Amino acid sequence: MEKLAYSINEAAAALSLGRTSIYSMIANGRLEAFKLGRRTLIKAESIHRLVNGQG
Repeated sequence: MEKLAYSINEAAAALSLGRTSIYSMIANGRLEAFKLGRRTLIKAESIHRLVNGQG
């Protein structure tokens, strides 16, 4: 089963970016994130859209 959401560190590793870049992309609306408790998670579909050039 494919993951539905990734942590900041997992997203950074998957995209070969730093955590600061990930937070910047969230702030700019390029990545869609949500909070679950204290954790910030990024929706997998948001990462796919970014990689496919649609985000």
